[in-house]
Amino acid sequence: MMSKVKILLVEDHMVVRNGIKLLLESQEGFVVVGEASNGDEALQLLNTELLPDIILTDISMDHMDGMELLRIIKSTYPSIKVVILSMLNQIHYVIEGFGLGLSGYLLKNVDYNELLFGLNHVANGGKYVSEEISMALLDQVISGENYTDIPNRSLSDFDISERELEVLKLIADGFTNVEIADKIFLSKRTIEGHRQSLIEKMNVKNTAELVKVAFQSGILK
Repeated sequence: MMSKVKILLVEDHMVVRNGIKLLLESQEGFVVVGEASNGDEALQLLNTELLPDIILTDISMDHMDGMELLRIIKSTYPSIKVVILSMLNQIHYVIEGFGLGLSGYLLKNVDYNELLFGLNHVANGGKYVSEEISMALLDQVISGENYTDIPNRSLSDFDISERELEVLKLIADGFTNVEIADKIFLSKRTIEGHRQSLIEKMNVKNTAELVKVAFQSGILK
């Protein structure tokens, strides 16, 4: 009988984590051997001699995010494969992740079949990128766009305040205006004002372009 693929889930939203767990455990080929809400908790589980085949992790988490967890895993537990499942579709993260030894990058809007296919592909030694990310990379190649073509800019170049930078980082992490307001104890209307100010200062059309330009210019890394 073929052994099951052992998965460690690292996701700070319990509802999302439970949903993924139910999906995986409904399949004959997978078993969830551990759950964590951030990178610190995941490492604590690994220190108890838990040895998953794949760590399926989000990026944006408190205490230790998915990228930092990836760095540690690949240097300390190189045999463990890491797959990111995130709402963040910035190419910056994809390139950085695979440069660090990532095995897969999927967006949270993938359907169940693609998630299962991607995990199976990684378990069998392959690499996997979700379709939406693949198309974005292809568009970049076709257009000749290169993220290194844009010179680094500073906050002063755009006249961005420290508070606006704080909001920008949370926007890039995928948080809504309401969630950002809760996190930094401001009103939703104030956050909306900061978002609009950032769009105007960076001379972009929308939030997606705002985040893209922030990474391209080096303001966000």
